[in-house]
Amino acid sequence: MEGMSDTRNLLRTQQFPAVLLLVAAGLGLLLANLPTHGPIDAVLGFHLAIPGTGIDLSVAHWISDGLLAVFFFVVAMELQYELTRGELNSVRKAVQPAIAAAGGVMVPIVVYLIIAGGAETASGWPIPTATDIAFALGVLAVFGKGLPPAVRVFLLALAILDDIIGIVFIAVLFAHDLNWLALLLALVGVAVFAVLSRMLPRRSTPLVVTAMVIIGVIVWALVLISGVHATIAGVMLGLAIAQSPSMRARHVLEPWVNGAILPIFAFAAAFVVIPAVSPAELSPAFFAIAVALPLGKIIGITLFGWVAVRIGTGGEKPSLTITDLIAAGTLGGIGFTVSLLLANLAFADDATTRDQAILGVLVGSLIALLLSAVIVTARAAWYRRLAAASS
Repeated sequence: MEGMSDTRNLLRTQQFPAVLLLVAAGLGLLLANLPTHGPIDAVLGFHLAIPGTGIDLSVAHWISDGLLAVFFFVVAMELQYELTRGELNSVRKAVQPAIAAAGGVMVPIVVYLIIAGGAETASGWPIPTATDIAFALGVLAVFGKGLPPAVRVFLLALAILDDIIGIVFIAVLFAHDLNWLALLLALVGVAVFAVLSRMLPRRSTPLVVTAMVIIGVIVWALVLISGVHATIAGVMLGLAIAQSPSMRARHVLEPWVNGAILPIFAFAAAFVVIPAVSPAELSPAFFAIAVALPLGKIIGITLFGWVAVRIGTGGEKPSLTITDLIAAGTLGGIGFTVSLLLANLAFADDATTRDQAILGVLVGSLIALLLSAVIVTARAAWYRRLAAASS
């Protein structure tokens, strides 16, 4: 029991889950390009249906549409907390990271469209807009010892706002053939889920919890049938749940999400064959994403953030310097989880471009990760020297 507790605590840290994600993605990419490709591809392509529901998904889609809904449920609960009690619970707190986040979305889109704005690849513009909060905070935790709390708070708020934008993109851009009745029934289910969750502080019984789980699964199925991407079910339920049970649910689910769901998704998403072509033959989407994630994020977050931190300072010294903002920009370029999902959605009908877009996400995120490790380490060392000199 003590060993299980230690493992769960390790999976709740910021460093270890980020390493686990990187290893899972690397393993997926490696095995896709070895003789193991065929058997694993057959497993990921195997279809599992729920009789009588019309739901028939491949294993890969059960991972991206099913398991990942649990991840978005946890993300939405964190968003709810930050919007009500945390770093974004007032306009004053939210305005600076919101402006920086806007730059961190708009500039990568522009960079992407400059490189891959042709008809065949233009639909991939949302892919480089995401920031992987787990990876970014993991890098910050590993290399950022000595950085002032203001940098972490700014990055956390920035990444949360990026998550909101990514969720909106998934909900709006990738809905298709909407079944309004199914969507309406899903919303009714969310309302029931919300009511049940508010019974838990007074009546925390297995019956209520079981009912919530069943309602949650039904809502997921209805959202899937409605034509909206099924992960949005997790978002709606995470925003609807009462805050006290929300905190308990996050505590229980976090090790499972970090230790199983995200590594499995990273493995499946990165399971792509590296094309045996010259760089000139690669899709423009690959280059656009590989450039837009690190470069677009750095420029957008730094430039817009520089403007944002000067708003309302009244002539006082801004809390973040331009170097701090560059460090935050490099961390913001680690797109990974949500970018991988967006790549799968944007090019769902073009397997070749989709695989190259996924490679672009991996390359761009790796470049951003390496840059951020160097810059954050240097910045943290500077702050440690400053603190030592003033003590």
